[in-house]
Amino acid sequence: MKDQYKNVSKGYDRIIEPMVRNLKIMGLEMSPVSKNTSVLDIGCGTGSLLKIYQKYTENISGIDVSLSMIRVARKKLNEKANLIVGSATKTEFKPHSFDLITCSLILHEVSDVIRIEILKEATRILQNNGRILLIDYHPGPIENFEGVYSKIVIRFFEFLAGGDHHKNYRHFIKNGGLPRVIEKAGLKIEKERITGGGNFGIFVLRK
Repeated sequence: MKDQYKNVSKGYDRIIEPMVRNLKIMGLEMSPVSKNTSVLDIGCGTGSLLKIYQKYTENISGIDVSLSMIRVARKKLNEKANLIVGSATKTEFKPHSFDLITCSLILHEVSDVIRIEILKEATRILQNNGRILLIDYHPGPIENFEGVYSKIVIRFFEFLAGGDHHKNYRHFIKNGGLPRVIEKAGLKIEKERITGGGNFGIFVLRK
């Protein structure tokens, strides 16, 4: 299977990560962890979000379909994380394996069916009292200059992604973003924060 993120992995931390790092820090503030918290990052990419959580717990895991992204993550995390190449729709993790499952800027990339499958699998492997943290684009309303500028940048990068990626992004935004996906997956919103002038949503969920 072709690794469509092979070229992206080379420049992701230099180009994309600085633009989204604050979202991940906000996510940590909304879903804090302790040294015993087990964390799984779905679509972990280059491991940037896990690197933030690694300051507070060493019990971290990540899964991503891209081998090239996982290779970058392994170097970044000094092989202290359990990193797996594979699909998040059907994992080999046992039920109730994690206290916190995170998924950052992934769900807009995939089809609506896959979005629900990912969250259903996350629910299966989540502790009964665990949390799911989702960070992704939000359909607005767009507010102030920051919001307008961010929207232009987002649309530009999503257009460059092209193909199914761009198609799925447009469907995601048109159909209400994360709140609709969360409702379809049967999850409950515990906390939410809309930021970036209305362009980003951060949600902490429970079963």
